[in-house]
Amino acid sequence: MKGFWRSGDPFVWLTGAALAFALLMVFGLVGLVLVHGLGFFWPRDVARVTLVGGGAVVGEIVEREPIPGPLSPGAPRPFRVKVKQGNRDVVGADFVWIDESRIASVDRPAGLVVVERREWGNAYGTIRDVREGARVVAAGEEAALAALAGRLPAALALAREIRRIERDEVGRINYEQERIRLRLRRLELRGMREGPQVEALRAELAGLQSRYDARVRELDALKARQTGTLTLVIADGRTMAIPLAQIVRVSRPNAVGLAGRAGLYAARVWEFVAGDPREANTEGGVFPAIFGTVMMVMLMSLAVTPFGVLAAFYLREYAHQGPLVSTVRIAVNNLAGVPSIVFGVFGLGFFVYFVGGAIDRAFFPEALPTPTFGTGGILWASLTLALLTVPVVIVATEEGLAAIPRSLREGSLALGATRLETTIRVVLPAVLPSILTGLILAMARAAGEVAPLMLTGVVKLAPALPVDGFPPYVHLERKFMHLGFHIYDVGFQSPNVDAARPMVFATTLLLLGIVLVLNLVAIALRNRLRRKYAASAV
Repeated sequence: MKGFWRSGDPFVWLTGAALAFALLMVFGLVGLVLVHGLGFFWPRDVARVTLVGGGAVVGEIVEREPIPGPLSPGAPRPFRVKVKQGNRDVVGADFVWIDESRIASVDRPAGLVVVERREWGNAYGTIRDVREGARVVAAGEEAALAALAGRLPAALALAREIRRIERDEVGRINYEQERIRLRLRRLELRGMREGPQVEALRAELAGLQSRYDARVRELDALKARQTGTLTLVIADGRTMAIPLAQIVRVSRPNAVGLAGRAGLYAARVWEFVAGDPREANTEGGVFPAIFGTVMMVMLMSLAVTPFGVLAAFYLREYAHQGPLVSTVRIAVNNLAGVPSIVFGVFGLGFFVYFVGGAIDRAFFPEALPTPTFGTGGILWASLTLALLTVPVVIVATEEGLAAIPRSLREGSLALGATRLETTIRVVLPAVLPSILTGLILAMARAAGEVAPLMLTGVVKLAPALPVDGFPPYVHLERKFMHLGFHIYDVGFQSPNVDAARPMVFATTLLLLGIVLVLNLVAIALRNRLRRKYAASAV
C-alpha cells in the first residue's frame, strides 16, 4: 500500500477526476444556457385551457411544477401549470398559474393566433375581423387572415418609414440645431451678441426650423394613414382592437408544420440579433448591446496593448533588476486581484470627473453645465477596463520575453544592430504570440465585466449608437449598451421577471458566442505568428 501511494498514481487519478468534474460542470452550464437560450425562440403550441365551472385561458403552457405545501399520508402530489396568457393590457398579467385540479380540458385549435406587438407583449386569441378606421374590410377568420397578409406588410413599411424620418431626418435637423445653438452660445461667451456672424447663424437656425416643421407635417400625414386595426377575440369573449402599426408578426403555431415553425424560429432569431429592444428590454433585439460590447472591447484592446507591452518591455529589457523592479512586479500582480468595482470608482473619479471635466472646461464651455465628456461614455468605460486588464498583458508579455533565448539578442547586437533595432526587429516579433495570449485573456475578462461599466458609461437603453451618420461620425462621449449589463438589468431589474427570464439565457448565450468569436480570431492570429517565426528560426 505504501508503494502504491509513493508511486503517485492516486494523485494522477485525483487530478484527472478533478479535471473531468470541472469539464462536466462547464459543459453542463453551457448546455443549460443552450437549451434555454435557443429554446426561447421556438414557437410553442397555443392551448385553450377550459376551467372547471366555466371560463377559459388561452396561451402557451410554459411550465409545470408540484404545488408546494403539506400532504396527507398517501395523497398524490398536486401539480399546477404556468400559462403565458399575454393580453397584458386587458387582463393585467402576462402569466397565470392554474392548478391542474381546476382544469377541465386542454385543446389546441388551429385558429388560435399569436400577435407579437411592439407594446404590451403578445396577444392571444382568435381573429374576428380587419378594419380600416370604422369600416370592416374582412370578417371571419380566413378572410381576415387573407386581408391581413395583404395589408400588414404595407403597414409595417409605413411604420418603418415613420421611424426612419424620426430617427434620420428629424434627428439630423435636431443635431444641426443643437450645434448652431452651441455656436451662438460660444459667441455669447466671447461677448458677441450681435453682428453678421450671429445673424447668419440665426438665419441658418430659422431655415432648420422650417425644415423641421415640414418634416413634422409629413410625419402627421403619414401617421394619419395608420388607420388599420385587427380585432382579436380573447379567451373571456372580450375583443381587442390592435393597430396594424403596432404588430410585429401574426402567426398560427398550431396550424403550421415543422418547416413553418423553423421559418418562424429563424425570423425570431434574426430579430433578436439585428433588432432594437422593446418592452423594457424583455422583448425585441439586442443589436445596440452587441454593437456597444464589441466596440468597447476593441477600444479597450487598442488602449491596453501598447501600454501593457511597453511596460513589460521596460521591466524585462531596460530596467535595472533590483528591489524597485521587484516591487513593481509585485504591485502589478496584486493589481490583477483588485475588485473590479474599485477600478470603476477610480475611472469615475479620474477619467470622468477629472479628465472629462477638464476637457469640457477647455473645449466645450458653451455646453456647460451640461457635460460633454464630463459624464460616463464608451471612451471612459474602455479606458477603465484597459486599466483593469493591463496587468494581464504585462505578465503575459514578460513571460514571453523571458522565454526568448538570449542568443537571439546577442546575435543581433553582434551583427551591428542597435538595441532599439534588436528590440523592434528581433524581440518584438518573437514575443507577439505571448502578447496576443495576454490580449485574449484581457478581452475575455473585459467582455464580461459589468460593475465598472455601471459607473463609467453603460445604460439600460441608449437612444443612439456611438457610431452614426452625424459628424464627427464616431461619438466616444456617448453612453452605450452592453450585453453583460443587459443580462443584469433584464434578470434583476425587470418589472416582468417571468417574461424576462428567457431573454437572460438568450443574451448570455449571445455574449458567450461573441467572446468565443473574438478569442478564436486572436488565437488563429497567434498560431499563425507562432508557425511563421518558428519556421524562420529553423
